[in-house]
Amino acid sequence: MTSPALAHQTANGRMYSRSLNESPTVPSITTVISQAPSDMSGWAGHMAATTLARDPGLAAAAGNPARLKSLAKEASAAADRFRNAAAERGDRVHFYAEQVALRALGRPHQLAEAREELRSRGEDAFAARLDEWWQLYGVEPLVPEITVWNQEVGYAGTLDLVARIGGRLCLIDFKTKGTDRSGQVKAMDEKVVMQLVAGMKAQESLLDAGAGSWEPWAYGSDPILLGVAVGETEVRPMQANPAVLRYHWYKFCALRRVWETQLQAAEAGRALLPIGPPAVHPEAAGAAALD
Repeated sequence: MTSPALAHQTANGRMYSRSLNESPTVPSITTVISQAPSDMSGWAGHMAATTLARDPGLAAAAGNPARLKSLAKEASAAADRFRNAAAERGDRVHFYAEQVALRALGRPHQLAEAREELRSRGEDAFAARLDEWWQLYGVEPLVPEITVWNQEVGYAGTLDLVARIGGRLCLIDFKTKGTDRSGQVKAMDEKVVMQLVAGMKAQESLLDAGAGSWEPWAYGSDPILLGVAVGETEVRPMQANPAVLRYHWYKFCALRRVWETQLQAAEAGRALLPIGPPAVHPEAAGAAALD
């Protein structure tokens, strides 16, 4: 995950502040979306089992319970390691995409360094496919990595790219994806629609993080919302269906209320309190003594 200047990791998830000198006050778009239930236990179990089965030391540990326990413990963290590695790779690909946009805009960039970083890690194919897509679609960048804010609902986030493609304004979110067995880039999660529609519904965009200056959001009027899956074999852009946007916006707003309510519940105090047996009434105690 990239780290915009005003984003902060907190105990309540990723949050945004209004300036570099202020504390965070609203959750990020991704933090809000993360309130939706997501059961990854099956995938995590598969990753652990696969890692253990492929461990070269498994056969030698077969008669050693302590060693088997150690291998199992290490394998159980396989999902976290995979997820962290994928997130770091995604950051590198996102950084490269940002540099491509900055170069096209004639602004200072680190394109050569970003490309070399990918090449050194065996990830150059992601950059090559992104370059091909960029040229094929005639992407005309307007603003890369733009931080937006919605005061009414209470959230903020950073959009990967605002651009024009074929003369149409587009809000773009890049997703770095693996490749399936058929050689195609894996499908994106439909949650990207919530992410994009929340960006579209922003009210302000950041001008200067240090000064904490913002301006009215200029790109929310009827843009095309594009989730762009970047893989090693291809880039697959997918448009958010305009007919469903209102429902994904309603869902996002509901999840924002869930986030706030959970925070209020956590801050309200202990949910369960100890309780002793009821006191014995004096009359009942006297009757017991007569018996």
